[in-house]
Amino acid sequence: MKSILREIRISLLATLSLAVILCGVYPLSVWVLGQGLFPAKVNGSLMMRNGKIVGSSLISQRFTGPEYFHPRPSAAGKGYEATRSGGSNLGPLSQGLIDEVRQRVLDYRRENNLGPDVLVPADAVTASASGLDPHISLKNARLQAARVARARGVSELAVRKQIEAYAEGRFLGVLGGEPRVNVLILNLALDDYIGKENGKR
Repeated sequence: MKSILREIRISLLATLSLAVILCGVYPLSVWVLGQGLFPAKVNGSLMMRNGKIVGSSLISQRFTGPEYFHPRPSAAGKGYEATRSGGSNLGPLSQGLIDEVRQRVLDYRRENNLGPDVLVPADAVTASASGLDPHISLKNARLQAARVARARGVSELAVRKQIEAYAEGRFLGVLGGEPRVNVLILNLALDDYIGKENGKR
């Protein structure tokens, strides 16, 4: 009987100790280290403008105005719903997907004033698996540059320079997919650039 009580006491002490360490000390340590070393990242990589949160650099959001670069299409909920991340689950032989992509190609060419011979990048007309990919390819961004420049009343060269300035390459030159640009960061940078240019006039 004594040995059973002793085993129970040891088990309870071990459970309590592990609960304190794993449910209290460890998470608190990670939180303190994160807040101290990477405060922006651990709080969701939120982007602020004039004291207001305008988005996260990790999550795509809808931009429809001609003066902004547009993100990839989204199948997350009704589009860009962060709480309903996901793709359409339509396969490559789905007639619904084929029709949808065909219409997106026509819309993309029309809004960017592109001829029928211009190849439209895949990321401009297909949603990512999450529906919340914040990046677009550099080719996609460059094809939108003329429209954005016209809408903002600046030269296309100035807009292209912003694209190149915020382009993200592969990690260590080999990892991380194709070179790309974050749509939210690029649009905010353009807002800042236009504001500074207007201030000079």
